[in-house]
Amino acid sequence: MKYTEEHEWLRAEGDEVVVGITAHAAEQLGDVVFVELPESGANVTKDDEIVVIESVKAASDILAPIDGEITAVNEAIVETPNMVNDDPEGDAWFFRMTVADASQMEDFMDEAAYKAFIG
Repeated sequence: MKYTEEHEWLRAEGDEVVVGITAHAAEQLGDVVFVELPESGANVTKDDEIVVIESVKAASDILAPIDGEITAVNEAIVETPNMVNDDPEGDAWFFRMTVADASQMEDFMDEAAYKAFIG
């Protein structure tokens, strides 16, 4: 898995990348009460605001970590937003996407670097 400074994780699965938020991000947000996901088939550019997540503490936008096309979204977290708190790096993934430029993945941290980043 790779990690962004915005506390997203990316996991390559075949020719797609699965994206979610880290356990650290979920903990900082508190109890998640609402998630709005992008449309499947949408073309996104790195740093586009594509997910809205609301918790009892705050509302946040999740940015596209890379350029590509959304191929699937996790409707389960829309119906049960607290899944994000229960399993943020597992079943509570946000979306899958194809990657326009695979070299963009090289810009992200590995697990050790991310752990150092969050202290």
